[in-house]
Amino acid sequence: MALRALDNTMPAAVEERPKKVAKVAAPAAAVKSASPGSGKKQKKKNDENSAPRATAAAGEQAVEYIPSEELEAAAHPKAKAAGLVAELDSKDWIRACEALNDARRLAIHHSALLNPILEKVMLAIVKTMKNPRSAVLKTSIMACTDIFNNFGNLLSSVSDDAFDKLLLQLLLKASQDKRFVCEEAEKAMRAMAASMPPLPLLKKLKAYVHHANLRVRAKAAVAISHCATRMNIEAMKEFGMSVLLQVAAELLNDRLPEAREAARSVVASVHGAFAKEAAAKGKEEEEDAPDVAASWESLCSLSLPPISAQAVAKIAASSQ
Repeated sequence: MALRALDNTMPAAVEERPKKVAKVAAPAAAVKSASPGSGKKQKKKNDENSAPRATAAAGEQAVEYIPSEELEAAAHPKAKAAGLVAELDSKDWIRACEALNDARRLAIHHSALLNPILEKVMLAIVKTMKNPRSAVLKTSIMACTDIFNNFGNLLSSVSDDAFDKLLLQLLLKASQDKRFVCEEAEKAMRAMAASMPPLPLLKKLKAYVHHANLRVRAKAAVAISHCATRMNIEAMKEFGMSVLLQVAAELLNDRLPEAREAARSVVASVHGAFAKEAAAKGKEEEEDAPDVAASWESLCSLSLPPISAQAVAKIAASSQ
């Protein structure tokens, strides 16, 4: 038997088996497109690029925001007033926008026709202010501005409930993150504070000083400051000067600078009216100044805790 040579040579290489290639799954979209006749119908995704949304966006861009001074009188005002509430309640948002502009026309040019149905119109506008469509929302706030400007004492024409609902919506819209909504709502609130009697409006706004939403508190504080600038000493006394100082002192500790600045404005208005009343008594200005300062400090100390009284007195001294 022949012996194999004992060396370090390896046996002849065995032919390697071919390696398996990993199978890669085809994308689901490719599989579905490759077999158009197989399987169920695929549902279209309802994203922002779909046709219905694009059409709605185009329609919303077509809505024109007409400035108040460019709104012309209604062609048939009596007919518009008769069907206004129903049109405002329309599910067609374009018709709702047209109805809101009709309400603006009636408020500006035909206020006598709008006055008998004003409360129903206000409640319908409050409903449109909750609409998610930007066009309806902005037009509804513009309608509020025109109604404020043309119905000075709105509280004499509508119930407390209707006005409270409107005021809440304006404060909420003025507190939103959408800039165009905030600006329009702030404009409406300025019109409200400038046109309505300050005393009844101040009584309504006072409730929002304790609102849980700090932005709502700040917007209410700004409106309160606007009311205070229009109030004379008699109106302040009727509301309660101590109460007004307490409201201002509470807002001075608020988290938002807007509320704190409004509170300082309220203190300055109260102090200005207080000093004006003292000066109207006919005394000399040099003799009056120490007495006014002492009387003011006495009012603050009687109305507020010591720390708050010092803060309010300091603001009044710096505003002189």
